[in-house]
Amino acid sequence: MPSKPRVIYWFRTDLRLHDSPALKAALDLKPDCLYPVWCWDPHYVYRARVGPNRWRYLLECQSDLSASITKLNPNSKLFVIREAPQTLFAKLLKAWKISHLVFEKDTDAYARERDAEVMKIAKEAGVKVIVKMGRTLYDPDELVKANGGKPTMSITQVQHAGDKLGSIPRPLPAPKSLPDPGDTSLDINQTRPPQNPDFNSIQRSDEETSYANLAGPEGDFAVPTMAELGLKPATSLQLGGETIGLAQLDRIIKDEHYTATFSKPATAPTAFAPQSTTLLSPHMHFGSVSVREFYWRVQDVMRKYKGKASTIPTNLIGQLLFRDMYFGAQAALGYQFSQTVGNSHCRFIPWHLPSEVNKENGLVTGSYTIDNASAEVWFQRWRYGRTGFPWIDALMRQLRQEGWIHHLGRHAVACFLTRGGCYVSWERGAEVFEEWLIDHEVACNAGNWQWLSCTAFYAMFYRCYSPIAFPKKTDKEGAFVRRYVPELEKYPVKYIYEPWKAPLLDQKNAGCLVRGDGTEAEIDGSKAYPKPMFDFDERRTACIDGMKTAYRIGLYGDNEKCKDGTWRALFDEGGSNGARKAKHEENAAGVDEDETEAAEKGGQNKGGDADTPAAGKRKRGQNTLDAHFGKKKARK
Repeated sequence: MPSKPRVIYWFRTDLRLHDSPALKAALDLKPDCLYPVWCWDPHYVYRARVGPNRWRYLLECQSDLSASITKLNPNSKLFVIREAPQTLFAKLLKAWKISHLVFEKDTDAYARERDAEVMKIAKEAGVKVIVKMGRTLYDPDELVKANGGKPTMSITQVQHAGDKLGSIPRPLPAPKSLPDPGDTSLDINQTRPPQNPDFNSIQRSDEETSYANLAGPEGDFAVPTMAELGLKPATSLQLGGETIGLAQLDRIIKDEHYTATFSKPATAPTAFAPQSTTLLSPHMHFGSVSVREFYWRVQDVMRKYKGKASTIPTNLIGQLLFRDMYFGAQAALGYQFSQTVGNSHCRFIPWHLPSEVNKENGLVTGSYTIDNASAEVWFQRWRYGRTGFPWIDALMRQLRQEGWIHHLGRHAVACFLTRGGCYVSWERGAEVFEEWLIDHEVACNAGNWQWLSCTAFYAMFYRCYSPIAFPKKTDKEGAFVRRYVPELEKYPVKYIYEPWKAPLLDQKNAGCLVRGDGTEAEIDGSKAYPKPMFDFDERRTACIDGMKTAYRIGLYGDNEKCKDGTWRALFDEGGSNGARKAKHEENAAGVDEDETEAAEKGGQNKGGDADTPAAGKRKRGQNTLDAHFGKKKARK
């Protein structure tokens, strides 16, 4: 052990210098040398679904951080080392004579396993490990403990548990200097990871070569490039990095009225130039903006605001608490939180396209069963924005192009895919979001999909989003659809959300015929937009009938019947599942009905699912968020 600390600071989901409790702990050691390191983890390169937009965002965050480190110390930078941490650290700790390894805590299921293995390696090497929380407002593990050892399934539970944990600390300032790194020569053999299975092969247009050399192609520990990853070009308008993130936060906070009165349900999902929300969520994911920095700057504005400020759960603080709620649920449930089978708090619904599960470990394999040909067609058309419902298609195209859609837009497309149209497993939708979102967070993505599919957190399955009426609330002219479904740009306002109703002459005058299934961009020399892939009214009714049956039967993912397949007998006894048997209609129209927005309101309801039609017995802790509809209010 060296006389003075020799420290590796391992950056992960904390790509910033400001408000980093773990970095402060490293600097408090008064180290002789500090190595800022990023391990180029093959789990994310090959096994996690990541599209070009999120890859570029990560690389921008890394490059910005590296430049900021160099500004503080011209001899230092972010040292990106191309190897899995589970194999690298045993060699690296020895090669660089490290005494301390410091990093920010991560409660994602994979991260827990990875970190446990790395800490075991460090212990065997005689290296002290220091771990500090900084990713969320509260440590998710402590939140769960304060919640009686149970997953946090409502914002009220987060508030009560948070009260027990004490006040949220003020953010820390960024350091004004950093120690030199030590000798960075690496005379160690690289352990190259296996590439298969590569879930991201679909994202690549060229060979993936990021592991060709341990310290990068030039041996300078450079941030990898999109070309090295073999990725297709990114198309998102959003840029990553701490510098951009803090400037973006400054602009938001400067508008005190917007900050103090922000209410998520009141924002427009159809706004795009500019968008109606902060767009700080990807910075939260990569840690380029500290969640505590955001929290306290918003709190300070709200305390000084003279007008009527918005309140939890719909205000900006409420959005951060929802994030902590999902992190707490995931911390308690682990891998199972991101799937149905084995998930004790997720209702079992016999969705189409169910995930295949490894019988040995009970985890999903990444593949799914095509149990219904129409459902697979519906899923693919939903995925690529070819459903024939312009509002849904515009959202899915925006998601694919820009890596982001408004929160209520996510509500709409998730409801449409699951309980409000296709009756396809929420896990299929979560995989698409995992691939395309730049702000994808494992906990939040899984939690939001369970919420919108009414399998956890929320139970009002009979409240669906109309793909026709809902967008008219904020965009009667259809500007959002015209932006992202340009073939409909010249359609009259009367038909912009229902183009199949336009007379043929109007279709020809608009230069786009409503024909086919979306696989052809032109038909008979004219632009083409697909017919609706089903009758929305019919499908919604079928889905609600199916949900009623599933709620009445009342299975959860941890029930053995869900694991061994014997659930089928229960549903056969309960009567035919209309959502699974409804016919595929090709020429039907959507319905024009003013749907009540399924708003995110905190608070447990004692009646719970018993207040919903044909509800089954509810699991303890499986709370609904019914306060928005006149019941128990969330704590302010």
